[in-house]
Formats: sequence, C-alpha cells, structure tokens
Amino acid sequence: MSAAPRPRFVEVGPRDGLQNEKRTLPPAAKIAFIDALSQAGLEEIEAGAFVSPQAVPQMADSSEVFEGIKRKEGIRYSALVPNEKGLERALQAKVDKIAVFTAASESFNQRNINASVAQSIERFRPVVLKARQSGLPVRAYVSTAFHCPYEGRIGPEKVMAVVGDLLEMGVDELSIGDTIGRASPVDVRRLLDALLPVLPLERVFLHFHDTYGMAVANALTAWQEYKVPGFDSSAGGLGGCPYAPGASGNVATEDLAFAFSACGAETGLDLDNIRAAAACLETHLGRPMASHLGRVGPIRS
Repeated sequence: MSAAPRPRFVEVGPRDGLQNEKRTLPPAAKIAFIDALSQAGLEEIEAGAFVSPQAVPQMADSSEVFEGIKRKEGIRYSALVPNEKGLERALQAKVDKIAVFTAASESFNQRNINASVAQSIERFRPVVLKARQSGLPVRAYVSTAFHCPYEGRIGPEKVMAVVGDLLEMGVDELSIGDTIGRASPVDVRRLLDALLPVLPLERVFLHFHDTYGMAVANALTAWQEYKVPGFDSSAGGLGGCPYAPGASGNVATEDLAFAFSACGAETGLDLDNIRAAAACLETHLGRPMASHLGRVGPIRS
C-alpha cells in the first residue's frame, strides 16, 4: 500500500466552534484566539461568518474580527456566507476564501435554514458564481452526510446527489460532515467507497464531531485506508450545532494532530500553541476546553 499523505487541516474553531456558544465573546477575544492560532502552523483558519446577526449573534462582529486580526503570510483566512449580501460583506472584509452550506438531509436543512436541499443550492448558486468571478476559492459544506438527528442514517446516494450538484456548480472543495458525531469507521468506509470514484481526493475534507468519541478513529480510517488528506477540526474541541440536539463539538485540532503524529504523520502543527490558544477562551466561555490534550497539559516527548 502507498503511504498515507500528509494531513491537511482547516481550523474551524473561530467560526463553527464558537457559533453555538451561549456567551457572546468580545471581538478582542476572538481576534486574540485567531492570532494565536496563526502561530501554530495552520494553513487555513475559518475566522468568521457573514450571516444574519439575529440568526447567529456570535458571528455579528465578523467584519470587525477580520479587520483586527494580524494576517500571517501563507495562511488562508476564510468565512461562511449564506447569500449574496453575505458575500458582499465578505469581499469588503477581504476574506481569502468563502464557504457555503447545505445538507444531505431534507429535515435538517428545513430546520437549519428553512429551505429544502434543492432550494439551498439554488440560493447560493449566484454566490458561488460571484465568488469565482472575484477570484475567491469556494468550499461547500455538506452536513448530516452520515446521520441526521431527525431522519436517522443517511444513505450515500443522498450525499452523492448533493455532491453532484455542487461539482457541477464549480465549487473547489467539499467538506463532508458528521454533524451529530454518530458515524463509525464502517459508515466512513461506506460513504467513501461511493464518493471517491467521482470526487478527487484533494477536493475532499471530512468534518467529524466527537459526540460518541469516534471522531479520531473515523479520521484515521479515512486517512490510512483511503488516503484522504483533508480534515476540519476545532482547537479545544469547540463546537456544536443548535439544530442537532445532543451533538458535541468538533474533533479537537490538537487531539487529531496528535493521533496523526502517533501514526507517523508529519503535521507541521505546534500542538502546544493550539492547546494554549484554546485555553485562553476558557475564562470567556466559563468552562474548560473539551480536548484530551487540553486536560493533559503541555506535551512532553
């Protein structure tokens, strides 16, 4: 078997990690968090979302955050946008990349954005077109690709239908999400067996939540057995979803990178820096971080 590729990380803590927090963080805390993550060897940080402040109050200050961060050369700072208005705000903030969002589950899409899967795709079709015309790469999130809190197990054929529409639209990469953290390696194999014949490896990112403690095992399965290089993760294990009852945070960046390193991968990440960046948020959030490495403390060789 050929060697597994070097893993690639998209740090989603400042957006997906914080968006569901009940305590609204001040912009200065978010800026400090992103600046600390910028010193950890990451290549991409999802720094905010240009969405309705009524729908996601935690992201209402994304313009201020993008203005305040110290951008480091070689790092791509991205943002989620739901529509053309959000894209205009993102362009004004000089984001490096945008992301759009849909799901493989009709029920989840209706509860999350009050639209069917087909309607959601039509809504962001002009967003993708204008972003590409502006020279911005586009990522598309496909949530509930394994299990849905309302419909249960999602068949690969539903995911494939959404992926086909997104590829036809011209998105650059897809983030395939285990939104409620219910997937197992068996589920990962089932979906990747269907997905990879039509989607090049370099365009695939997997987005695992750790509700049932399976996220690291799922990521290692995709990386070792299928050579998938791309993974979303969140410093400290931040995250959750208001429309996925019981779902916990994203897999912690430091935990996932440690697991890859233990299996022989060179990640290029400074795990102590990532752990420390997340720990700085504990006072603001009023609770400790969920990551294993956060509890262990500084990493010793």
